Amino acid sequence: MAKKKAAKKVTKKKTSTKKTSAPKKKQTLEDIEKTLWKAADKLRVNMDAAEYKHVVLGLIFLKYVSDSFDEFRENLKKELTDPKHDHYYEGASEEDIEAELEDRDYYKSNNIFWVPQNARWHGNKVTGYQGIQDKAKQSDIGKTIDDAMEAIEKDNSKLKNVLPKDFARRQPNIRLGELVDLISTIGFNDSEHHSKDVLGHVYEYFLGQFASAEGKKGGQFYTPKSVVNLIVECLEPYEGRVYDPAMGSGGFFVSSEKFIEAHTDKDHIEEAKRKISLYGQESNPTTWRLSAMNMAIRGIDFNFGKRPADTFGQNQHPDLKADFIMANPPFNISDWGGDKLTEDRRWKYGVPPENNANYAWLQHMIYHLSPRGYAGIVLAKGSMSSNQSFEKDIRKNLITEDCIDCMITLPGQLFFNTQIPACIWILAKDKSGVDGKQDRRKKTLFIDARKLGVMTGRTQRELDKESIDLVASTYHEWRNGSDIYKNVKGFCHSATIDEIKEHDYVLVPGRYTGASEIEDEDENFHEILSSLQQRFLELDEKGKTISKEIIKQFKGIVINE
Repeated sequence: MAKKKAAKKVTKKKTSTKKTSAPKKKQTLEDIEKTLWKAADKLRVNMDAAEYKHVVLGLIFLKYVSDSFDEFRENLKKELTDPKHDHYYEGASEEDIEAELEDRDYYKSNNIFWVPQNARWHGNKVTGYQGIQDKAKQSDIGKTIDDAMEAIEKDNSKLKNVLPKDFARRQPNIRLGELVDLISTIGFNDSEHHSKDVLGHVYEYFLGQFASAEGKKGGQFYTPKSVVNLIVECLEPYEGRVYDPAMGSGGFFVSSEKFIEAHTDKDHIEEAKRKISLYGQESNPTTWRLSAMNMAIRGIDFNFGKRPADTFGQNQHPDLKADFIMANPPFNISDWGGDKLTEDRRWKYGVPPENNANYAWLQHMIYHLSPRGYAGIVLAKGSMSSNQSFEKDIRKNLITEDCIDCMITLPGQLFFNTQIPACIWILAKDKSGVDGKQDRRKKTLFIDARKLGVMTGRTQRELDKESIDLVASTYHEWRNGSDIYKNVKGFCHSATIDEIKEHDYVLVPGRYTGASEIEDEDENFHEILSSLQQRFLELDEKGKTISKEIIKQFKGIVINE
């Protein structure tokens, strides 16, 4: 046998991932969505939405990592058997090739998620092992899936205690084999879109559908991609610690990875990705797990705390000082536990009101910001002008301490789950220019982006690339001290603290750029109305929960005659 193998093991080279098989019909996202919802239908009879989402999303993850692994493995096999390729394994038997394909160095060097043999969806005719799909009709398919999840966690320490491992327990009540067969029809690598993008779309679609099925508004778990992209483009997280204290399924982290890929030479992308580390927190167990899965398959270092937890009451990163903070926390939360945190050390600029968490989020993020870091936060537009419960005093202190770098008003109709107008706060602790930017002390940039974006449907708008580039480049020109930057009436204005003081510390961009105050008043009315509607829904949901508990307690009472 030739000695090519030994030399090759020492110098594992990045292998090509180009597909060489005959082209086949691509699946559309709509095709995948229909299949996924059929999968949910198979569970709905015997299980409520809060449970079956764990089952389906766990299997989707397993199928996705297997598909990505198999695609790379197939391409590697072709290279090992191609005399013209550097990886050619001269004189090797079929068994030798199969053994070589199990060398993890190939996968690790190409940032491919390693899937242990007993966790693979498809079997292997050469070696004779059966995959999960092959065992779908077996009576112990639930245990097979649990074992697969265990094996993946063992080989990927970041996923420890993240993956669902209770399929055997659930199996008597669900048609698990039929579900496996149905999910087998989804080819993540056969989609018309990039496979990782498909996975993200699947998560978003499914989370929205599950939320609706549970009686909540769909879309509450994620931020519109265009808003995420705008913040990422403004902050430019090339390297350092990136933090999201309300991370959902990890949209800001995924967008940060794409930003690095778009701005890095292709031969140094993996090296560039290793220069960022991700820190996050999320209270919802499902989305906490999804975010961890999302990062693991991308090979990005992350720390999401030991468990899903409330950011205010159970801060998982108490000592973190992040270089970039990006977040879209829930708007106007009234029940956030503020009454128990009045002495919290995070409230440097004033104690936030107990009935609204907006200024708690702002101060939490400033507290965790490194001395030269930047934060981009999406909040309700009312946060820029609210006078209730000492919010104005906190805002005044933030302005006086020169923490606010830029304020951006967003267009309406961007969010799926709320019509509350939104804005972006960009914060910085040090605006002196020591980080290579211009000296911006005592100045704040205001951008009114309400007229930007395009309608994607009758009721939905998104920020297109042109709009994102316009806002981000305007901020960069101002922040970097470019001669190109100019104030533009109705769009952007660089204001001094004295000017802000003249406007009674209101941070609505339209006050500075020259936009109509009537529009501001109209938007404030709609925000108040939407906020009241949201509060009503919260109270209605709590009322239903209390009623169920009362009925349960009554049923448990034993009357002694």
